[in-house]
Formats: sequence, C-alpha cells, structure tokens
Amino acid sequence: MSAGDAAAAVPARARSIAIDAALRAELDALYADYAAALDERRYDDWVELFADDCQYLLQPRENHDRGLPLATLALEGKGMLRDRVYGITQTLFHAPYYQRHVIGPLRVVGLERSGGAAPQCIDVHANYAVLRTKVQQPSEVFNVGRYVDRLVATDDGWRFQRKRAIFDSELIPNSIIYPI
Repeated sequence: MSAGDAAAAVPARARSIAIDAALRAELDALYADYAAALDERRYDDWVELFADDCQYLLQPRENHDRGLPLATLALEGKGMLRDRVYGITQTLFHAPYYQRHVIGPLRVVGLERSGGAAPQCIDVHANYAVLRTKVQQPSEVFNVGRYVDRLVATDDGWRFQRKRAIFDSELIPNSIIYPI
C-alpha cells in the first residue's frame, strides 16, 4: 500500500490532530479559495490550488467505503484538470446554473514531517454541501459528502495533492459539469 493509499484509508472516525493557529488559518484560507474559485467560475485559479502531480476524484461513498476504485470523475495531474476546464468553458452547452460550496470545519487527521518541524503533508477531512441555483428557480441541494484530501507544502503554500470528493447519495443528476 502506497503512502497515498494509506492516507486515503484513514478511517472517518479518526480523531482530529491539534494544529497551531497560523497553520489552521492557512488551511482555512486554502479551502475558502477553493470554494470561491469554483463558485465564481475562476477555473484557472482552481487549477492552481493543486500540486503538479495531483489527483482529483469525484467518487460515490459506496465505492470509497468498499475500497473500489471506480469514480464518477477521475483526473490525474494538472494537465487533466486544465482539460476539464477547457471542456467546461469551451465545449459544454447546458442550461445555466450557479453553484455555491459550503465547507464544514476542517479535521486534520494526519501530519507528515520530514526532518524539520514544519509539516510537509497534511491529511484533511471536511464535510461539504453544494447548492445549485438554476435561473428563475429555487436553490436546491445538488451534492453532499465529504472531502478526503492530502495537502502538500510547496513554495507557493499548501496545495492539494489528492482531493477526493466522496458524495453520499447513490443517485446523482444525469451530468456533473463543474467540479465539486
């Protein structure tokens, strides 16, 4: 089992690890930037929140809990994220709608340090809800689940090395256009 697989296997019942206020503020800012980039359709900014060798998965809870790799959306590396952005912005045509991400408190469940005192990798879990609003229609709950993430320290700050959006419902709309 690789280190990435081991981190993904951290049970949801794992206790949070206390971190200092400065690191907590950095992590909160990263997740706020993530939600804002998606909600404001700043997809190039969204891509830059990821490490070059990143992985983004949108996966049903049933598959995640059973250790099955099948995902609704699986992107490997920033190149694939950019391809998705191109598809969203240049090729897809659909009825317009807005998304709003609400991310719950972050739970740090793993830290890796290499030599120095500062962590190099952090495993974070957070609940999320995505609301969707179509033009002239009431808002609706679109997708709900949890993020199971691995963050890595870079020269530009913390970046997502692996982001798993694990959605709770077995039923999803006929298409997921925007990242969750």
